[in-house]
Amino acid sequence: MSNIGFIGASGLMGHGMAKNLQLKGHALHLTVHRNRERVADLLERGAVQADSPAELAARCDAVFICVTGTPQVEGLFAGDRGLLARPKPGLVVIDCSTSEPASTAALRERCAAQQVLLVDAPLARSAADAEAGRLTVMVGAEQADFARIEPWLRCFAENLHHVGPPGAGHVVKLLYNFMAQAICTSTAEAFAVGRRAGVDLGQLVAVTTVGAVNSGLFQAMAKTLQGDVKGLSFELDNARKDLRYYTHLAESLTVPAWLGEAVHQSLTLASALGHGAKFVPSLVEAQEQVTGTRLVPR
Repeated sequence: MSNIGFIGASGLMGHGMAKNLQLKGHALHLTVHRNRERVADLLERGAVQADSPAELAARCDAVFICVTGTPQVEGLFAGDRGLLARPKPGLVVIDCSTSEPASTAALRERCAAQQVLLVDAPLARSAADAEAGRLTVMVGAEQADFARIEPWLRCFAENLHHVGPPGAGHVVKLLYNFMAQAICTSTAEAFAVGRRAGVDLGQLVAVTTVGAVNSGLFQAMAKTLQGDVKGLSFELDNARKDLRYYTHLAESLTVPAWLGEAVHQSLTLASALGHGAKFVPSLVEAQEQVTGTRLVPR
């Protein structure tokens, strides 16, 4: 069994990941955020608290990162308290955040200069799936490095995909989230147009449910019509951040991203209207404000 460090165990996804690593027998080491209650059970089961990322890097075989995005990831590597201050030779850092590929590439070079391997391994599915050990993980790594970290990832992953060389994991995750949020934003808009046109939205849901457009994401959005705006536990501001990363990626490749920009701006508008800290289905509430239609029962 390995000494595993974890940064972000108090988060929605991170707690379940850290818990499953611990339950599979690995010695768990944590940095503790302000929200200590979220990791109390891990500490009670023997997890060891570390005072800094540097301390994790010095004592662990691998350190998992599961934080909001690129600025937070970059901050973990900086300074005397950062992951590269005094890392254990051969340390593996596994970034499960949704991060910008260009930043990940630059950090990978800095890590390699100190004999540290940085692997991108972002996630899909929900916090409930993290707790149950059923996440989907997209890994960008050389084959030998993937084989090395696979047993750790299997502790919390039901679907583990080696999607390509270093960097491919973060690219695939941005593509995935673009497609996912395109479904969510278009569904919210369709509901507003349909309600304004006077059709029974229940019938739209019924038709879609038995058609090719149906998906778990559509069904989560459809629950808003029964008053449930929490059927998809993904914060709207995080979705907005991910779409910004996607449009940056497309721009860096000189690929027009008209649809990506439309999805990004739909999320930005919802955030500007005060829904950023809510979950993605609150896109429907934003449509209510913009169009004056009533969609969510109250």
